[in-house]
This record gives sequence, C-alpha cells and structure tokens, in this order.
Amino acid sequence: MSGITPEVLAKLRTFDTPTICNLIELFEVRPRNTGYMDARIQACFPEMDPFVGFAATATFRSSAPPREGDVYAGTEVQVERFVELSGPPVVVFQDLDDPSVSATFGEVMCTTYQAFGAVGLITSGTGRDLEQVQEIGFPVFTNGSICAHGYCHILHVHVPVHVGGLAVYLDDLLHGDLNGVTSSPREIAAEMAGVGDEFVAAEKFIMDALRSPEPTVKALREARAEAGACIAALRSRVSRAA
Repeated sequence: MSGITPEVLAKLRTFDTPTICNLIELFEVRPRNTGYMDARIQACFPEMDPFVGFAATATFRSSAPPREGDVYAGTEVQVERFVELSGPPVVVFQDLDDPSVSATFGEVMCTTYQAFGAVGLITSGTGRDLEQVQEIGFPVFTNGSICAHGYCHILHVHVPVHVGGLAVYLDDLLHGDLNGVTSSPREIAAEMAGVGDEFVAAEKFIMDALRSPEPTVKALREARAEAGACIAALRSRVSRAA
C-alpha cells in the first residue's frame, strides 16, 4: 500500500475533511488555496461519515450517439483495474459534456463499485437513483442530479482528470465528507494521522473558552494564545518549508 497502511487510513477517517485540510497546512507542502475541490462538487448525502481512498479516475460522456453493446461494459473494465490502486478505490469521473447531459451514475453502477471495494464516487457531472444509492450507504459527490442516463460512454480509465477545479491523478489519496473533497499528499499521510489528535486538542482550548458559562475576551485571548503555541510547536516538528 505504498507505505499507507490500513491503520493510517482508519485514523484519517476519524477526522473531518476541514481538519485534514488544516493538518496539510501544518506541513507547508503546498499553497493553502490549492489541493481541494470547489463548490461545484457537493456531497449528496451529508449525513454520511468521511471517506478515505485512492482515486480510480475515468472520463465520461453521454451526449454522443449510441454504440453497440452494453453501456455498462466500461464499469467492468474499471473494477478489474481496481487492483492497480494502493487501497480502497474512490471512483472519480470527469464528465466531458458541459453542461452535463445525463447522469454519470445510478444504482447499478454504485452497487457494482461498492461490491468490488470502492468507498465512494465523485463526478463533475450528475447522478440519479439517489434514494437507492443512499440506502446502500455509498457516498457520492456531484454537480447536481439528472433523471436519465442518456448514452453512457466511459471513455478513458485511469487517466488524469479535472474535477471541481482540482487535477486528480490515478491513485491520489482523497478525503471527503459533507464539507467537500481534498487530496492529501501521500508522503505525509502517516504523519498527519499521528499528529491529528494533537491538533484537535489544541483547537479545543478555544472552543472550551467559548463554551464556558460566562465567556470573556480575556479567557478567549488566553485560549487562543495557548492553542497557537501548541499548533506552532506542531508545525515546527512537521513543516517541510525551507
């Protein structure tokens, strides 16, 4: 699993996606305004827990004329190639139709992906059968919904895609929840899992001060200073900045 163990993935799943973004900032490995999908990509089921997995990328189009054979044949190719990933797949589609002409996925596709180990799906296009997909507990992220599937064409599998303003490459580590989706640099994944609890504990100083029966500006200022010192110490331990 390229150094990212199941234990690391399990730990990362205990944090929400904003916390993952904050942890990435500690390491100073990329600009703070990069590495995550924009507001076009929304969780269809905000109540579901965070997912963590590896990108199984593909392109999709449904406006082209029909072709011979089963329109879902490309799905079989995808699941056969899940073995190329470092861990649990997250299917990531770039819909080449702009705007989307019909749904990228429905109940059959999501059930197929889930049966072969996928932990979620993201598309720059749209979805359908949302009630049925929700019932199987499969997280999906879309730019909306459309009731029909048109002429489904899964064009290319395991190629770079562009979804929600983010370039996604095969086997990228992704984390998502109701707040959105971010990519996580693989080289810091284990360390993120290791320091996450410390970061959450540092933020708790502020929240405790604010939730006091009688909050004061003085208490808030002191809590912010204590939290800031803890976070600064964490950053000094893990930062990759020159």
